[in-house]
Amino acid sequence: MKSRLSSTVVFLICALFAFAASVRAQDIVIGEFASLTGSEATFGINSSNGVELAKEEINNAGGMLGGRKIKIVIEDDQSKPGQPSAAVKKLIASDRAIAIVGEIASSRSLEAAPICQQAKIPMVSPGSTNPSVTEKGDYIFRVCFIDPFQGTVMAKFALDNLHAKKIAILQDVKSDYSKGLAQFFKEYFTAHGGQIVGDRSYTGGGIDKDFRAQLTSLKVAQPEAIFVPGYYTEAGLIAKQARSLGIKVPLLGGDGWDSPKLTEIGGSALDGCYFSTHFSVQDQNPKVQDFVKKYQAKFHALPDGMAPLGYDAMMILGQAINTAGSTDGTKVRDALASVKNYPGVTGNITINEKRNATKSAVVLQVQNNQTKFVATVPP
Repeated sequence: MKSRLSSTVVFLICALFAFAASVRAQDIVIGEFASLTGSEATFGINSSNGVELAKEEINNAGGMLGGRKIKIVIEDDQSKPGQPSAAVKKLIASDRAIAIVGEIASSRSLEAAPICQQAKIPMVSPGSTNPSVTEKGDYIFRVCFIDPFQGTVMAKFALDNLHAKKIAILQDVKSDYSKGLAQFFKEYFTAHGGQIVGDRSYTGGGIDKDFRAQLTSLKVAQPEAIFVPGYYTEAGLIAKQARSLGIKVPLLGGDGWDSPKLTEIGGSALDGCYFSTHFSVQDQNPKVQDFVKKYQAKFHALPDGMAPLGYDAMMILGQAINTAGSTDGTKVRDALASVKNYPGVTGNITINEKRNATKSAVVLQVQNNQTKFVATVPP
């Protein structure tokens, strides 16, 4: 009897050790939803590349929580309304993701955020700049600056650097990102002596492709620059059509312009235009140059501004999981809320009380199908 009891105890102890080892070895599933296809595909592809690079670094360094590896499960939302909610529901219910990374486009993050909030699953957006995103709840975070800051940056740049006093606006009426950026640009510009001489709209996402009627109307107002707070897909076409109509003034934009496809679409029509974004490959900061080198080695291309945002989002989420010492959603949320002065590739990141990132922006100029660093604007 004593022998059988001893054998049972030994068996149970071995089983417990085996169970503990399997728990330690179990992958930590992070869900990601992104526009891998559709009108804003470069946003999703490049931000996902950044997430992948960060995941590899974390796993190669030994993983987290006692050696567990990060596993990314990604869903393509196809740049379409309705898809983000379906993607996030699957990631949470079927794939058992303990946290979500996504999206770049604000309208798609706004669709997914309430689902993550209700499930108490932390969501970290790499690049959604509309202020309403993190207002969806205390489990929703971002690692990018927001449109009140970005709109102010470009309005101040127009006033101080371009010495423009009369600006026209051409905005995407269906995009939360575009409408918000236009609003904050307008507020700062007019409050500091500028005049908005025209404000026209279009429908993005590949629906409108002819902007000549709006541009002809704006040309009559004789602006000194035109603010186009949309995505690269439309910005390139707008630039070409503006030049064909004899409009020679600079076009200005936000980080929605930041894609290698911008100059493929717009070509030389974009020369002398400016946009705000999160990152410049010309920044000589060693952390930036190290990221550029690693990104080029893996993906054989220069990163745009969305790639380091994806990288920073995943790295900050990884840090939060380690800080929490757990994959529990509430504990990870609390750890994300406590991030201070994280040395990201896109700048030092502090998560403020509204779960937004306090950080700098950069302004780039387009010239000869390349982007040239112009200025860094601190928060």
